[in-house]
Amino acid sequence: MSYQPHISVVIGTRPEAIKMAPVIHALAAAEDMRLSIISTGQHREMLEQVLTLFALKPDVDLHLMTPNQSLSSLTEKALNGLTRYLDQAKPDMLLVQGDTTTVFAASLAAHYLGVKIGHVEAGLRSHDMANPFPEEANRRLTSVLTTLHFAPTPLAKKELLKEGHDDDTIIVTGNTVVDALLRLSDKLGPGLAPHLMPLVGEASRFVLVTSHRRESWEHGLPDICGAIGDLAAAFPDISFIYPVHRNPRVHDVVFAALGNVANIHLTDPLDYLSFVNLMRDATLFLTDSGGGQEEAPTFHTPVLVLRSVTERPEAARLGMAQLVGTDRALIAEKAAKLLTDEHARQRMRQGSNPYGDGRAAERIVEALRRYFGGETPILPVERQFQPQGKIAQ
Repeated sequence: MSYQPHISVVIGTRPEAIKMAPVIHALAAAEDMRLSIISTGQHREMLEQVLTLFALKPDVDLHLMTPNQSLSSLTEKALNGLTRYLDQAKPDMLLVQGDTTTVFAASLAAHYLGVKIGHVEAGLRSHDMANPFPEEANRRLTSVLTTLHFAPTPLAKKELLKEGHDDDTIIVTGNTVVDALLRLSDKLGPGLAPHLMPLVGEASRFVLVTSHRRESWEHGLPDICGAIGDLAAAFPDISFIYPVHRNPRVHDVVFAALGNVANIHLTDPLDYLSFVNLMRDATLFLTDSGGGQEEAPTFHTPVLVLRSVTERPEAARLGMAQLVGTDRALIAEKAAKLLTDEHARQRMRQGSNPYGDGRAAERIVEALRRYFGGETPILPVERQFQPQGKIAQ
């Protein structure tokens, strides 16, 4: 391929940067492609941590983050800023990742300018437009505009096929977050880092908690906090570590409910390496995070998903995670079972990560090379990701 296609990659939030980092590094190493990195700054401080960790340097930063901005104002600023950049840079393809406001606005800007779109982590579906909100709408709308769908799993591909997308444009790559975790493995020691030990204190075990979903703000979050309080009372010898999102709709509720419980440790958001260290070593992980559901199976950490539906059902179908919603009694019951029944917990620790094998970025770059070289299929089926273990369809 004599012509070097120009691939632009856009990131706006910490999860996007984590998941795009392996792709960016693979593209940077590809001598037959040109790379540019756009940051919208949708998440400012948390994004900067990851850029430093993975040694990423954006070519342009749109600085979109402002306190308490609405989704509509963020979308407007992102659409305008990305349109200006793409019109000037004229990339051959724009890579977007996931389902954020940045992803939808970037895809729409590219579409308006006739720039091809590659969607990393395509095909995730909850089939509930209100859960997660607004992500379910963002990813569905992005799929309509996408040229190449980089689906993380066969189930994600199946969802895209059901919507009528062309089989030839869907490549099953595995999730790039597994690539990112494996890249960090040499930075993690054999146990908890010294600066994290005070969060555990004298406890022999600890539970990691994250919950910040927008759809849980009104009713779910108070019930989740209630369940954590119940568990902390029932298991005084276990530490509960909860990095709390800075959004006042989350922060104020959590601190009011749990701020004075001795064995609950509420912290500011942690840097990603520290968070991965805790997730790896936790006895149990309670989360409503999409990324957390994908990451924990790499470390065989049992997960209780604090959501009523999930677009990432593979781990639950293999028994590595359980969907428990936001019901206070159910969360406490399921968590208590896993904290008292070691056999039940060990059953959730079996198998390999169904979301990826660490080669997703490699597959994406190979597919881009073949696409711009006019080769078909875009990536042979035998080179695509296939999880181990039988997952119910």
